[in-house]
Amino acid sequence: MANIKSAEKRILVNQTKALRNKAIKSKVKTVIKKVEAAVAAGNKELANTALLTAISEIDKATSKGVYHKNTSSRKVSRLSKAVNSIA
Repeated sequence: MANIKSAEKRILVNQTKALRNKAIKSKVKTVIKKVEAAVAAGNKELANTALLTAISEIDKATSKGVYHKNTSSRKVSRLSKAVNSIA
């Protein structure tokens, strides 16, 4: 345990930020699963609407610094490719 007051504060702040990041990542994973489920079911309309929601959430996470821009770009690209593969 930290003895210095500023170090104790850093611990608290880091815990808060970690919880926030965890919640955001969880939300992104959930919307990605919804897109993948729609793709697996072959439902093009549902997949497109879920894709738009997923892209929005991924972009929000990137703007908040949770994901690196290349990571978010890769995620969006893979989801778009999957949705476009539906006949």
